[in-house]
Amino acid sequence: MAITSTPALFISILLSLVLISSAQSCSKYTFPGNQAFSSCIDLPFLQAHLHWNYIPSTRTVHIAYRANQTSTGWIAWAINPNGAGMVGSQALVAFHNSNGSLTAYPTPITSYTTSMRPGALSFHVSNISATYADNQMSIFAVLGPLQNGTAVNHVWQAGNSVINDIPSSHATTGPNIQSMGTLNFLSG
Repeated sequence: MAITSTPALFISILLSLVLISSAQSCSKYTFPGNQAFSSCIDLPFLQAHLHWNYIPSTRTVHIAYRANQTSTGWIAWAINPNGAGMVGSQALVAFHNSNGSLTAYPTPITSYTTSMRPGALSFHVSNISATYADNQMSIFAVLGPLQNGTAVNHVWQAGNSVINDIPSSHATTGPNIQSMGTLNFLSG
């Protein structure tokens, strides 16, 4: 078979290979400040990764959620304790606010037109913070005690803009509507 592909197709294939080869597995990632996590998963959509340490004696989990993002966008990771999908999820969100500092806070997602404003979740959240470096945003937090056990439905998201210090809506097609799954903090 002769190679008669168009230059655009060749470039597209080459870029895909570069992106795949440059993607760093969660197990090889090193957090600044010597933070270490015993478990992690490379999430299948939105170039995202979840790292965690589960503490059975307190039923708490220390998480680090990280995803590729521009400095003007936002990221979020959530547990949905009562179902699958976005509505009903208990989210952690991070973005650069209007003064340029990084903001991270919890927000309950009550509808498809949620405000994404700070609010209390159905479980305790502490030590929430965020970092941004090398076009990657990360959220850190301690969650729990978790009342529904270690198996959870989770969702993750990313959006392109923040207006008046509130994340704007994310895309409603492709990877953005596929970014959900189940996870067991004991087994990964």
